[in-house]
Amino acid sequence: MRRKRIRSKGMRSLLEALLYLAPALIILIVFVFYPLIRSFYLSLFETNFMGQPIFFNGIEHYKTLIRSTRFWNSLRTTGLYTIYTVPVALSLAIPIALLGNLRIRGITFYRTVFICTIAVSTSISSIIWTWMFFPTTGVVNDIIGMIGIAPKRWLQDPSVALFAVAIATIWKGMGLNVLFLLAGLQGIPEELVEAARIDGANGWNVFWNITLPILSPTIFFLVVVGTIDAFRSFAPVHIMTRGGPLRSTTVLVYSIYQDAFINFNFGFASAQAITLFLIILALTLIQFRYAERSVHYQ
Repeated sequence: MRRKRIRSKGMRSLLEALLYLAPALIILIVFVFYPLIRSFYLSLFETNFMGQPIFFNGIEHYKTLIRSTRFWNSLRTTGLYTIYTVPVALSLAIPIALLGNLRIRGITFYRTVFICTIAVSTSISSIIWTWMFFPTTGVVNDIIGMIGIAPKRWLQDPSVALFAVAIATIWKGMGLNVLFLLAGLQGIPEELVEAARIDGANGWNVFWNITLPILSPTIFFLVVVGTIDAFRSFAPVHIMTRGGPLRSTTVLVYSIYQDAFINFNFGFASAQAITLFLIILALTLIQFRYAERSVHYQ
């Protein structure tokens, strides 16, 4: 009898917990799990222009994907875009956050300047940078011209277009990176820094042996999230270059968009989407398996 009461109480607790979690679970089911399952289902079929399955195709789309040079070029472009954005963004954000952590007059204004990019949408930031990269009236060419560098057709030259899109992405993500790093820096116990300075440690020793280890969980989080965001990036490419010139900025997500909503090949686009999901999952697992070894949790 007592066991039944305990089991009944546990069941009520479970139902109560599920009731609290219901809104989040509904959102996940509608916007995450169902689209994922639907994409996998469509990847096994040939579809019409409305995205409705016509006949079962098996894994033919995946075989075509493996043989597609366009897919591998898009994957290569996505990898380069990730390398351009994630490490560079963090390398810039760390010294900015360190300066923002100083206790000097006007530091609040300084922090606001670098964090305010959070308030700018990706679409607006992409439009702003498109204007700035104009070959004739853009301010970027004016600035590099002052230091003797020849003007460039940033968004029309295949050799620099991806780099230009990466610059816009780095600027947009700078605020979030600096904000998280500032929060991490302000959580460092001051007594540790003071004790190190009393023992004769200079600024570099304090940063390398105290600041960086304590900040490593935040850096690891930003690397993981930044990598996922880079692989899912769409708006900057769509607004600034439309995947051009000569497909030099066609990342995987934009390739999926073209196949699904321009070529109406929903089955092949779904196969690409599932492959992208597996790539992101594999990269995330690798980061947790190997990169997390360098993280020092308090």
